Amino acid sequence: MASLLPVPTEAGDVRPGPITDAEAAAMFRAALRLFARWGVSDAEASVLLDLPARTFARWKAGATGRMDRDRKARLSNLMGIHKALRIVFAEPERGYRWIRAPNAAFAGRSALDVMLGGELTDLMRVRRLLDAERGAW
Repeated sequence: MASLLPVPTEAGDVRPGPITDAEAAAMFRAALRLFARWGVSDAEASVLLDLPARTFARWKAGATGRMDRDRKARLSNLMGIHKALRIVFAEPERGYRWIRAPNAAFAGRSALDVMLGGELTDLMRVRRLLDAERGAW
């Protein structure tokens, strides 16, 4: 998974590098704040991050463990969704509410309902819709 910030290569190019564990831990802390704004329960957060409930509780208490590529990808997509919502909606509260609102693009389901399918591709589906809406694709 690519990092959020580019890193220089030997040739002087700037290309994304892998997300470090420290970056992933920072994204996890940001995701906790985002979940609070979205009104996401701990059980729902566990599904979004594909973490057992006990592990999520331990990480939430500050004891984050090593994160694999899938978890880093999930966090990256959640941050991308948040960023896109901030661009699409001038008022942040509208973006926070949009997550739970029925959406024709998802056959009347909310973005949160789609993401709670539990697969990484469910998060990616929501992110792609928002990226298309903001003109990123």
